[in-house]
Amino acid sequence: MFLIVGLGNPGKSYENTRHNIGFRFVEALAKGQEFEAFKNKFNAQISAGSVGDEKIILLKPQTFMNNSGAAVLEAANFYKIPISNILVVHDDMDLELGRVKIKCGGGAAGHNGIRSIDNIVGNAFWRLRLGIGRSDKLDGADFVLGQFLPAENEKVEDIFAKLIKNLPLFFKGQPEMLISKLYL
Repeated sequence: MFLIVGLGNPGKSYENTRHNIGFRFVEALAKGQEFEAFKNKFNAQISAGSVGDEKIILLKPQTFMNNSGAAVLEAANFYKIPISNILVVHDDMDLELGRVKIKCGGGAAGHNGIRSIDNIVGNAFWRLRLGIGRSDKLDGADFVLGQFLPAENEKVEDIFAKLIKNLPLFFKGQPEMLISKLYL
């Protein structure tokens, strides 16, 4: 069993912002794979289903980005999911829009949601970093809390479709193949 955590902030005012790309990814995965409806549990919204033969719990912490770790720990403990089977999906300003990286462990690189999970759960979980780019005109906080432009949304949806299609590669222990399939 795997826990896939999408990071974001709850509430209408944050919907479709760049910072909520993690929420959007797990919502797209749930819809595309016919997961059960999200329900409130563990101070989060959760959904269960499967991708191929792998059972998956999707989690969207409702504690705001900076306090995501508590919800992740509670869900992982309840379902007895080891930290090595946790995949956290989040925005990354250091990657241009459309670029994706995956790694296990490492530092938070200034991302407060990742820092919260590192501090509470540990840092040996998988991170799927979805590039959102940077703005020359806006400071970081204003940029990440801004909406994607229509052309940017198309690129995001394309990346989501490719990631979801190839997600079984991650579960088979081939995370690097998951990423390499995006750029073919």
